[in-house]
Amino acid sequence: MAPIKDKFSIHTKAVVCQDVDLRGDITIGSGTIVHPKVTIFAITGPIVIGSGNIIEEGAIIINRKKETMRIGDDNLFEIGSRVESPAVGSFNTIGTRARVHYTIRMTSNCTLGPGVLLVTAEEETLPDYTVVYGPDAERRIWSGRGQIQEMDLRRKHAEYLRETIPKFNRLRKGEETV
Repeated sequence: MAPIKDKFSIHTKAVVCQDVDLRGDITIGSGTIVHPKVTIFAITGPIVIGSGNIIEEGAIIINRKKETMRIGDDNLFEIGSRVESPAVGSFNTIGTRARVHYTIRMTSNCTLGPGVLLVTAEEETLPDYTVVYGPDAERRIWSGRGQIQEMDLRRKHAEYLRETIPKFNRLRKGEETV
């Protein structure tokens, strides 16, 4: 197997800590915040991360497929989460220590609770507003109530992190993407 060639494209308005393990062809969009101790591996195919995402400490994002892994905008990857899904829409929340297998495709506004292990034998796409919770990965569809308040809270969270993280961590310099 040929060695992985590192090629990073980090938007100038992204906040990416120096202490992040990036390998492969990775694009990080505007306003995305990557905390220390995050691992992002593009093993066989590239990873494109949209704008406004928050990727917290210890999160792991891996692309094991040859197709491009696309992560939408305004997602929250909480502490210790692991995502191998080839497609993640926008406004999703992956809870603390939750794991998403590479056979799952996430649409938008989905929530995985803390510690959820989401694995299927066959390819599956989660519908919009799906909530997965509990040790048995039970599912419900969220009505969408409170969505505007949640989006506002997430944007304030990102604004706070953009101010605070550079004060206590060294950052990787971004380069403008076209």
